[in-house]
Amino acid sequence: MALIDCRDVSLSYENTIVISGLSFSVNTGDYLCIVGENGSGKSTLIKALLSLKTAVKGSIAVGDGLKKNEIGYIPQQTSAQKDFPASVREVVISGCLNSRGFRPFYTKTERATASENMEKLKIREFKNQSYRELSGGQQQRVLLARALCATKKLLLLDEPVAGLDPIVTNDLYNIIKQINDEGTTIIMVSHDINSAVKYASHILHLQNKPLFFGTKADYIYSAAGKRFLGGDVDA
Repeated sequence: MALIDCRDVSLSYENTIVISGLSFSVNTGDYLCIVGENGSGKSTLIKALLSLKTAVKGSIAVGDGLKKNEIGYIPQQTSAQKDFPASVREVVISGCLNSRGFRPFYTKTERATASENMEKLKIREFKNQSYRELSGGQQQRVLLARALCATKKLLLLDEPVAGLDPIVTNDLYNIIKQINDEGTTIIMVSHDINSAVKYASHILHLQNKPLFFGTKADYIYSAAGKRFLGGDVDA
């Protein structure tokens, strides 16, 4: 069974339908990149996958043993979030909150998981620094480590490289690909179609309705792919 299964979904934003007729599925181990122009419904879809929005029509189901509290999420950052006054360690370990329930303290296992993910994202040396003192790229590494504390199954990433310089962007893309190669399913919203094709296994292209859903190899030769990529891209 698919990890995520969407069937004939319609979604609204401020009482206006922004997506209609959407059907797609995501299997364990996939790397799905959702692309499209501003206002095409990408972020609205992410919120629906997180059960933060209800479909006007159709259904969104989770399967393959996935629980809704086992989804790691990185939203688009606001200025207030970038200025959050907490240490790196506090931000990272807060990813365990969904599994902690009503326990007042983190367990030894949860503390070890946070430490392991800080090591994986190469931010352990910053663990006692204030999150707001970090660079944009370092902050995104912290948020990735936090998301990994919430799950080893599925990460939802909404424009995770927005506002970052090209070198930091490339580094972050490589880290996300490594996380996917280690078995975590990725669903990522991006404006960068060329990078999406480079890193993703599947593409969902939205324009208030699905223009394309399938493998990146098929996307390159599709009408939508030829129109938006504007040149030859290696599959």
